Amino acid sequence: MSNVEAEPAAVRCGALVDDSRPAGAARVDVLSAREVPLGGPRAMTVRRTLPQRARTLIGAWCFADHYGPDDVATTDGMRVPPHPHTGLQTVSWLFSGEIEHRDSLGSHALVRPGEMNLMTGGHGIAHSEVSTPRTTVLHGVQLWVALPEEHRNTARDFQHHVPEPRFVDGAEIRVFLGSLASVTSPVRTFTPLLGAEITLAPRATLTLAVDAGFEHGLLVDSGDVSVAGTPLHRAELGYVHPGVDTLTLVNESEEPARTVLLGGVPFEEEIVMWWNFVGRSHDDIARAREDWEASSDRFGEVAGYPGDRLPAPALPHATITPRRNPPRH
Repeated sequence: MSNVEAEPAAVRCGALVDDSRPAGAARVDVLSAREVPLGGPRAMTVRRTLPQRARTLIGAWCFADHYGPDDVATTDGMRVPPHPHTGLQTVSWLFSGEIEHRDSLGSHALVRPGEMNLMTGGHGIAHSEVSTPRTTVLHGVQLWVALPEEHRNTARDFQHHVPEPRFVDGAEIRVFLGSLASVTSPVRTFTPLLGAEITLAPRATLTLAVDAGFEHGLLVDSGDVSVAGTPLHRAELGYVHPGVDTLTLVNESEEPARTVLLGGVPFEEEIVMWWNFVGRSHDDIARAREDWEASSDRFGEVAGYPGDRLPAPALPHATITPRRNPPRH
């Protein structure tokens, strides 16, 4: 999956008209997704909410693609040949379907609904992603986490976790990273993070204790949900600024509503993102691309994939400049 910048998405602020929020009230910005085709006439189209000009990161979360429900008979599903990653972790989370994962660490695993695969591509890793023949509908999210400078050249790693569901006030919660609702994931991360699927029963109201030092993002997969009083619709992401210690989610509809809650300590480092690489400078990106095109040992080989590697696109003519979030007010 690519990480090339596109046109900025519209941002709708959830504050009151005169921005006179009560003291301690959550400030919520609504980020709309943009549609990004993954390539080819029958390829999947994803809805991308991160990154965009209005917001590059939520904590260390730097990339969020939301896709499906996708009829693989129409689109051929997901078929991503071996491709490289640097400076990041990938988080795969499905609602339906099944994806076969192979990587240059030697991992061969399936991504299934309710099961998280986290792959660390610090100095360099390569992997392939292919929906399985028994998949009829593919539906889920693909997320990336930027590694901090101290760890961005760390060794390859792969972790698999199946979180147990927790039922609270008409909601089913599956915590795949971090801690929420008295559940803590055992999965290792390099910055404090939160990742959870939350499905709300019709008309349910759920109030969660959260870390006030975190910023949060609520991505709506289905239904109409409000977060801290701000309405969100399907494929929108509500960004909640730091400083609140509770979040209230309300399902405004008569059907179950499914969301993904992301969070983390604000990531203060500037990053450069291009294609499948996260670095700190244009030279970092150019070096990673050169190493991939040269079949360097940096990325290794993906055994068992029946096809060629994905070639890197040409670098842009302009220098790729670092990005960070807009200043907090």
